[in-house]
Amino acid sequence: MSQRPALSKAEMEIARIVWDLQTATVRDVLESLPEGREIDYKTVQTFLRRLETKGYLTSKRSGRSLLYTAKVRPSQVIHETVKDFVGRLFDGEALPLVEHLIREQGLKDDDLQQLKDMLSHLESEQTIPE
Repeated sequence: MSQRPALSKAEMEIARIVWDLQTATVRDVLESLPEGREIDYKTVQTFLRRLETKGYLTSKRSGRSLLYTAKVRPSQVIHETVKDFVGRLFDGEALPLVEHLIREQGLKDDDLQQLKDMLSHLESEQTIPE
């Protein structure tokens, strides 16, 4: 697992905006926040600097502005975050998490079929021909 510190909920929100925009200034991020999300310019700037310090973003000067871009792919952050979460809450075991999600969130018929298909596919990959 990476040595990057975990992201707070607000940092993750800002990182997602940068991932979506691919390259963003503080103003771009501020304008991309959801309607009703009251964060000022300086706060967005602080979050972007933190994300850069933590190793999630990189920046370069363009005129008077800094342009921020992702240094880490979203899929890598998801992988690291889930691995950390499962490690801390479920002692590294994925099955109790899956069971919890199914029991608490439920599954639609389509979801259940997709899960069955995934399990069949995984099972066939693990089958070693004799």
